[in-house]
Amino acid sequence: MAKSSTKSKSDAKAAKAIETGPKLPAPKIRKRNQVKRGPNGGTLLVLVEDVAHLGKVGEQVEVKAGYARNYLIPHGMAIVPTPHELKLLEKHQIKVTKAREARIADLKVLAEQLTRLTTLTMEANANEEGHLYGSITQYDISKTLKGKNLLVEADMIKLEQPIKEANTLNEVALSLGFGIEAKIQVLVVALQQAPPAKK
Repeated sequence: MAKSSTKSKSDAKAAKAIETGPKLPAPKIRKRNQVKRGPNGGTLLVLVEDVAHLGKVGEQVEVKAGYARNYLIPHGMAIVPTPHELKLLEKHQIKVTKAREARIADLKVLAEQLTRLTTLTMEANANEEGHLYGSITQYDISKTLKGKNLLVEADMIKLEQPIKEANTLNEVALSLGFGIEAKIQVLVVALQQAPPAKK
């Protein structure tokens, strides 16, 4: 008798399982990241890097759809503002802020070193009247400064026009970035050329 009662219980369980069916996992629903539109109809993005004429890291900007799709997002300069991406951006922003503070400190030290530099003397070929055969540009000044272990890039040097005269003292403005400015004196000296040998 006991055997038949256990058999009927197992038969009941099997019948119930057949009726309800096996437990299947819930289907995964993939949500498409809809791009948010701004008040002017453009695409809303959050910048991951500083972009000239657009904004700084962490700012929400509205740009044209093509600019977002073809340039900013593929180059990793901006992201679509989803909760997950915004959380990652907060961590990234902390790193960027620390790096920016370190860069500003380095540039202040560089500006101080440049102010201690009394005159930057450069040599160039010139004729008897003192006219240079070429000209001194911001690239030449940058190269000379780097030779003195002062890492000033050419785009930091604001030279209104190339220097074309020897034995002149020129004041050159430097824009190091982050609003840090400096000025240096550049003296161009004519190279002493040996007189031609007599025959």
